[in-house]
Amino acid sequence: MNKEEICFLPAYEMLEKIKTQELTSTEITETIIERVEKLNPIINAYCTTTFDLARNMAKSADDAVKKGEKLGMLHGIPTSIKDLMLTKGIRTTFGCKIYENFIPEVDEIVVKRLKNEGMVLIGKTNTPTFGYWPLTDNFIFGPTKNPWDLTRNSGGSSGGAAAQVSAGLGPLSLGSDGGSSIRTPSSFCGIFGLKPTFGRIPRYPIHDVGWVTMDHYGPMVRNVKDAA
Repeated sequence: MNKEEICFLPAYEMLEKIKTQELTSTEITETIIERVEKLNPIINAYCTTTFDLARNMAKSADDAVKKGEKLGMLHGIPTSIKDLMLTKGIRTTFGCKIYENFIPEVDEIVVKRLKNEGMVLIGKTNTPTFGYWPLTDNFIFGPTKNPWDLTRNSGGSSGGAAAQVSAGLGPLSLGSDGGSSIRTPSSFCGIFGLKPTFGRIPRYPIHDVGWVTMDHYGPMVRNVKDAA
C-alpha cells in the first residue's frame, strides 16, 4: 500500500488495520503529517498543527495494541478539530484576531470524548471569524481553498475541515453547524457531513462566541460509514 492509498483510507479501515497490526498508528500518522506538510501551505485547511502531540498519541495507541488493551472507536485515527472548539493547551482562535494567542485551560466535552476513544489529534482546522460566514476566510490565517479547484473557496464555516478531509489530510474532522456550516462546505468539497440533532453531541463548557444556541457538532468524512 502506497502513501496516497493510506491517506485516503476511510477511518474504519484504518482502525481495522491498526487492530490487526497490518499498519501502525505511527505509520498512518507520519504519512498524514507528510501530506499535510506538502499540501497545507497550498490549501490552508489547518490553521494550527499539533504534530508532536500526534506522534505521542500515535505511539501510545500502538503500545495499547501491543499490550492487548481495549481499543476505542477512533483508536489511533488521525483526527482534526474545528478552531471554534476549546482544546486544552492548544491555541483556539475562533478565527478572530482578538483570540489569536488564546490557549484554553480545558477541553470541550466532545474533545475529551474523542480523546477517550483514542483519536490522534493532528490539529485545528480553519474557520471564518466566529463561524459567521458561509466561506472560510479570516484576518489571521486567510482563505481555505477548495482542493478540487484552488481558485475557489471551500465553503464555510467548517471549510477547513471539509478541505482537510477532501484532500486526504486526515480521514475525519469534527465540524459544527449553526446555519449549514457542516453541510455547505461538505457539498462544496465532495465529502459527507452529518448535522446531528441539537445536543446529541454536547457543547460544554459554553463560551460566548459562535452560534451558542444553534450549534450542532458533527463529523465530516470521506466515507459515510465513518459518520456512524
